[in-house]
Amino acid sequence: MMNRVIVLGSINVDSIYQVTRFPQPGETISVKQKSYAPGGKGANQAVAAARSGARVSFIGAVGADNDGQEMIKTLAENDIDTSGIAVDPDNGTGSAVITVDESGQNDIMVYGGANQAMTRDNLKDLRQRLKGAKFIVAQLETPQDVTLATFKLAKQQGVITILNPAPASELIPELLDYTDVIVPNETESELLSGIAVNDEDSLLQNAEFFKNNGVENTIITLGDRGAFYATENEHGLIPAFKVKAVDTTAAGDTFIGALISQLDTDLKNLKAALTYAQRASSLTVQGMGAMPSIPLADEVKTALEE
Repeated sequence: MMNRVIVLGSINVDSIYQVTRFPQPGETISVKQKSYAPGGKGANQAVAAARSGARVSFIGAVGADNDGQEMIKTLAENDIDTSGIAVDPDNGTGSAVITVDESGQNDIMVYGGANQAMTRDNLKDLRQRLKGAKFIVAQLETPQDVTLATFKLAKQQGVITILNPAPASELIPELLDYTDVIVPNETESELLSGIAVNDEDSLLQNAEFFKNNGVENTIITLGDRGAFYATENEHGLIPAFKVKAVDTTAAGDTFIGALISQLDTDLKNLKAALTYAQRASSLTVQGMGAMPSIPLADEVKTALEE
């Protein structure tokens, strides 16, 4: 059955610079190639979910500029309901500058713009939008108070709340009380918990930290080592698929979007959904750019059969 999901999040236009290596402080280096692509953690996750078969609606904001109109058009072309995207007359559409080296690693600088200017006024139709939804996912590229208000109402209506605490920053403590599943990467998890991630024991300690702060289910992505999960009944590690990375931008976003497209609300198929998400992410890192490299469901399923 098709999952109906809501994404509350950021919308950016990415400028991508390919380099041999990252510059040292004060150093000037040559750029091998420059390109532009649609992005933003929220937009990437929404597209990943939609391309894997979910019915997706988006809550966010863009500026009253060409970039904003192009992003709304791009999301709509991916069969995403864009009626929840506001046009901000005072702030520009979010943007990111992404530098990618030869190994596929990246550095990212983000201008929040309309994303960070969102307020609770953006949620005026939320109660109606939540009807029939199974999951709602949010990140930290939009204001936390907006996410908290969204999660509170979602919980009242029985919608599963998923928080991707990226980029990592200090959380409103109450936000975790309304989070059903938290999905940080290992760096984000360590920054939030204060517990270094280096082995199974430390992963369990991180999961225990989140549980003690109100979150029953933890998924920690570990890059090429896979994804760790801990629920009320079990924990484990889903290995990553070994591929040659070209650009790791949007790998985590693809993982989350693909995951929520497959996941059952009771999480009983968590391991299968995590395996699917890992495979989708492994395909993303083999392409350049964020949104352009996110795979379709048929591509993921074919790759899983290989």
